[in-house]
Amino acid sequence: MVDSVVFVLTALLVAVAAAAFDVPAIPFDEGYSQLFGEGNLVRSPDGRSVRIMLNRYSGSGFISSDSYLHGFFSASIKLPAGYTAGVVVAFYLSNGDVFEKNHDELDFEFLGNTRGKEWRVQTNVYGNGSTARGREERYLLPFDPTEEAHRYSILWTPNYIIFYVDDVPIREVVRSEAMGGDYPSKPMSVYATIWDGSTWATDGGKYKVSYKYAPFVAEFSDLVLRGCRADSAIQLDPSSAAAEHCADAELELMTADYAVVTPQKRAAMRRFRERYMTYTVCYDAVRYAATFPECKNSPPEQERFWDWGESKFVAMRRRRSNKRRPGAKRQADA
Repeated sequence: MVDSVVFVLTALLVAVAAAAFDVPAIPFDEGYSQLFGEGNLVRSPDGRSVRIMLNRYSGSGFISSDSYLHGFFSASIKLPAGYTAGVVVAFYLSNGDVFEKNHDELDFEFLGNTRGKEWRVQTNVYGNGSTARGREERYLLPFDPTEEAHRYSILWTPNYIIFYVDDVPIREVVRSEAMGGDYPSKPMSVYATIWDGSTWATDGGKYKVSYKYAPFVAEFSDLVLRGCRADSAIQLDPSSAAAEHCADAELELMTADYAVVTPQKRAAMRRFRERYMTYTVCYDAVRYAATFPECKNSPPEQERFWDWGESKFVAMRRRRSNKRRPGAKRQADA
């Protein structure tokens, strides 16, 4: 039964991904510049891809040359293989450099693991400095993200946010009046970083970065930046003037194929979440007494989660699958 479910899900993901989004990629230097890391960022000879590295001296990262008020932001990412405990690779939007106390943020965070265990992916949404109300979700992946590059995308519109993996939507956050300032609304830049998250990234900090396996290298390609570029006035005051300035870009954004959630895409999203989501803030009654307004909870679905938001079944099913793999019981490297 499990194998048949996996087959159906895989077929559905392939079918959705076959209609890949037609979005032009840009060379690195046309849209980005190095943020930190000196020699730990290496451009490809053709300028179409870039590698960022973490070693015992530094991580590294890059930032978009412009900030954007809404848009579609995408990159194909290949993650480091082997022992990667404590390593964090991030692809995200933020305006923390402009709004230190009330910043907005949209995150893809990739959390490394001990040898033989999988990378985990975390998404998050912050608006107006709402870091005390983090909207985390975590997932496993239906592929090995270290073998080849896969596309990760963030769609940010005035009304909803969608996170994509290989053109399959995995999470949708719909804006509501109840969210108030928790919905990101100010222009943001796009970032990519790799850094040492030993204090929390793997089993709550139990397993830390081991630099005998360094350098840890993440490769970014197929870089996409589509949205309304925000000048300094809009950056500080995204008001009606900004809406007028960005009207054409907003229309193009909202009518693009990646902004239209068809029944097929919604079915793929539902199946992905059922099979690969390991945690959702929507069912975390330990951290939060009240459910977030954008959560569409249902009693039958809630039964599949513990009170602290962890899935009762995904990790267990994955452990059973791992036990059947050769060498799965091998001890992790120290």
